[in-house]
Amino acid sequence: MPCRFIDYTGRDNWPEVKKWLMERENPDTSVEEPVRAILAEVQEEGDDALVRWTRKFDCPEFTADQLRVPARDLKQALEEIPAEDLAIIREAADNIRAFHENQKQKSWVTTHEDGTVLGQMVRPMDRAGLYVPGGQGGETPLVSSLLMNAIPAQVAGVERILVISPPRRNGTLNPYILATAGLLGLEEVYQCGSAWGVAALAFGTPTIDPVDVIAGPGNIFVTTAKRFLVGKVGIDMIAGPSEIAILADATANPEHLAADMLSQAEHDPLASALLISSDRNLLTRTQAALAEQTARLPRNEIAAESLTKWGGMIAVPDLDTGMDLINLLAPEHFELAVDTPWAWLGKVRNAGAVFLGHNAAEPVGDYFAGPNHVLPTLSTARFSSALSVYTFCKQISRIAPSASYVGKHGAKIARMARLEALEAHARSVEQRYSGSTAPPKK
Repeated sequence: MPCRFIDYTGRDNWPEVKKWLMERENPDTSVEEPVRAILAEVQEEGDDALVRWTRKFDCPEFTADQLRVPARDLKQALEEIPAEDLAIIREAADNIRAFHENQKQKSWVTTHEDGTVLGQMVRPMDRAGLYVPGGQGGETPLVSSLLMNAIPAQVAGVERILVISPPRRNGTLNPYILATAGLLGLEEVYQCGSAWGVAALAFGTPTIDPVDVIAGPGNIFVTTAKRFLVGKVGIDMIAGPSEIAILADATANPEHLAADMLSQAEHDPLASALLISSDRNLLTRTQAALAEQTARLPRNEIAAESLTKWGGMIAVPDLDTGMDLINLLAPEHFELAVDTPWAWLGKVRNAGAVFLGHNAAEPVGDYFAGPNHVLPTLSTARFSSALSVYTFCKQISRIAPSASYVGKHGAKIARMARLEALEAHARSVEQRYSGSTAPPKK
């Protein structure tokens, strides 16, 4: 299960590395036609389509009255899961909430001497829809996904938050998902998944109201549905396979580095794990540790395929060259496993999240510390950011010009409008400062 070994001396090598990694980006277009059909069916048939697709793929005996989870089930789930697990989820939720509280934006105004008032209002969206994957038939509940999506929406002030997740074969959701929803005070939880669940959130059905923004990870059907719905609703992002890139020096522990690489490789055969260092001995020792640790993983086949195809040990002449490569990669997760990580932080331009120092295992951020784990992938960290409170807010400009402002600047505004051949625009402002709608004399 060897990772490929790459000698990277500088940007002349970048095109080859980029070409290799971008092969992960090729979408599975075979699902596009089925997803379009599903979206159309849900838009036209509503709950009937949801029930039909849910019966086909999740729960054979599913009925429409099972779509919404009763409030009592959320309360009951809080009693079902072990108290120590609930305490951990509560503490993680508190950390995530505290972090996202710092992202709140304030409305602002500026007032000119002539009485003109300009500014921006920040308003939450009215309704958000959150997708929570089922996870191996509902038996591996993605509690962290619910926390990371719901809490920023709550901090933003979204009034209605709808959660959807595919039911298990017996027509129920995992009690950990229900308990987490109950802990967060969420009231609207629905049993439906895949592209039909996303369609329900976008278009609405008799049971599920349409939302303004859809967030949450999912499989290729979920991702494709979200991609097709851009413009109909807001979405968080189009997420690709997981990835981690580590810049390490001789002070790093190869056992730790291997474990961190595997934390992403076990996700998906398309996941990418890269170790970049000027210390060839460290690369070799980490390669050996990877082989040993992979063999002991329950998901060893997935991890091995990921590392073989998309894992890399990248030797660079110095850490500056390595940091330049990191900024070109713009990785989802970036670990600075060096002796003085804070000295290097200012050089980071492109990354979804940065993990600093030898104690910063990637799962600390995934689950507990507070920053959001929904991050841009496939180099999109060059222009996009983690899911946040901003995902669930709108910025609305406000313009209140005084009469003297219009009198002073109206002619300039009219002239700019006429440069664009928009006569009605020009006359609109001229009515305010001249009382005339006649065009100027030639």
